[in-house]
Amino acid sequence: MQQPTFLTQTRSRWQWRRLQAPLAVSIPATVIALLMLLPLGYLIVRTSDLGGSDVWRYVTRPRTLTVLGQTLLLAGSTTLVTTLIGVPLAWLTTRTDLPGRRAWLILSVLPLVIPSFVGGYVIVAALGPRGMLQGMLERLFGIERLPEIYGFPGALLALSLFSYPYVLLSVRAALRGLDPALEESARSLGHSPSATFFRLTLPLLRPAIAAGALLVALYTLSDFGAVSLLQFDSFTRAIYVQYTSSLNRSGAAVLSLMLVVLTFAILTIEVWTRGRARYYSVGSGSKRRHRTVELGVWKLPALLFCGVVVLLGVGMPLGVLVYWLVRGLRSGETLRTLWAATGNSLYASGLAAIVVTLAALPIAFFVVRYPGRGSRAVGRAAYVGYALPGVVVALSLVFFGARYVPLFYQTMGMLLFAYVVRFLPQALGAVEAALLQVNPRVEEAGRALGYGPLAVLFRVTFPIARGGIASAAALVFLTTMKELPSTLILSPIGFETLATRIWSATAEGFFARAAAPALVLVLFSALSLLPVLAATRDER
Repeated sequence: MQQPTFLTQTRSRWQWRRLQAPLAVSIPATVIALLMLLPLGYLIVRTSDLGGSDVWRYVTRPRTLTVLGQTLLLAGSTTLVTTLIGVPLAWLTTRTDLPGRRAWLILSVLPLVIPSFVGGYVIVAALGPRGMLQGMLERLFGIERLPEIYGFPGALLALSLFSYPYVLLSVRAALRGLDPALEESARSLGHSPSATFFRLTLPLLRPAIAAGALLVALYTLSDFGAVSLLQFDSFTRAIYVQYTSSLNRSGAAVLSLMLVVLTFAILTIEVWTRGRARYYSVGSGSKRRHRTVELGVWKLPALLFCGVVVLLGVGMPLGVLVYWLVRGLRSGETLRTLWAATGNSLYASGLAAIVVTLAALPIAFFVVRYPGRGSRAVGRAAYVGYALPGVVVALSLVFFGARYVPLFYQTMGMLLFAYVVRFLPQALGAVEAALLQVNPRVEEAGRALGYGPLAVLFRVTFPIARGGIASAAALVFLTTMKELPSTLILSPIGFETLATRIWSATAEGFFARAAAPALVLVLFSALSLLPVLAATRDER
């Protein structure tokens, strides 16, 4: 009877020790999490300085309400269009006998590597009033000018073409995970394939569609590059214009806080609408392959649909960039200045990858190994950056730095801090997933051998989880390369990256000058899709 008692006491001591995090872990994790709240907190403080009546007057003025309506219209329309593109593509590349469906999958995912500001540049250069399409039509039919692509049509087209893969990947994963027995049962009851899809499969896909649509909506709300280049007044562009053109920048703070509230509202609505419905099967059964649906006479329309989407999302951007690169080189455009911008991008992204990953380590370890109210609060605070668009983070740090720490203003340190706020949630997700796969008994064995908590952390835990830590650093590196608003607003004077070079050249109409850095940036961005593309090799 003594041995079970000893084991119970040992387990009890282990559980108590898990709840008592070392100060060397809890203090850095708490401090970093509090720093993540600084941009949001400062926006609240700066807005409150205006007084309630002034804030309300600014919020309810016609111009602000117009921007709010346009932002909601763009987010809703983009979400609808991407759903109409992503769901059929997911079904065609997963369940049907579509010829070359794996190749179509890879090609239809590639638009994710194109940043929104590059997409805006492509839309303007190809479909603008004096773009490539107009030049071709003028030679063939004498058409001297096309209708304006600027404003809502161009912004909707750009954001839809380069964000629909969020819906595609989410729905496709759900389709592959559905139990085939459910659809087979519906077919055995006499339902046609179309009735089975609309009455059974599609309702079961609601969570996946909602998850992909949520990512698209948040992406649209936070986008700055495409809406700026296409001159559409959403919140992000209005905030930037208010900041750069007005001496009283409190209006930009109010708009920033409104955008944050709108983002949190969308997140809350998504959680509420998900409800408590269950979308899993109850019972046991062996996993079987899904039956392939024969397209028959619909095979040609399906190929045409996939071809049009890939042509617009992949063929058009690459064709435009190569065209303007060749045209620029022929007219004497030099590539010498490209290497400085590339070096600056690599330098800033490398520093961000190191700093963000180091900041994620204590928080991830605190949350995973010492669960409790304190660690949960720290984890949630660290994820606030997901709800803060880049332009909001950048402007809040501008306000804070100019008033309280002027020596820190427009330095590499402030830029890195903005990157930490923006991309810490990405690193946390990868590091937490890696730590969850480390058996706590291994750490307990290290403690039994006489190592202290920090020694176990650095000599046992982190070496085992180094794969996830490296993945976190790589993800932050590639995402930082594409970050525009934070880099544009906070970078030191004269510090030009690929993203800021593309934006400034395109905004001034120098399409040839923007082509080379855009191609380099797309190449680096493509590296982030390698794991996704490699995963398709395992499908049979």
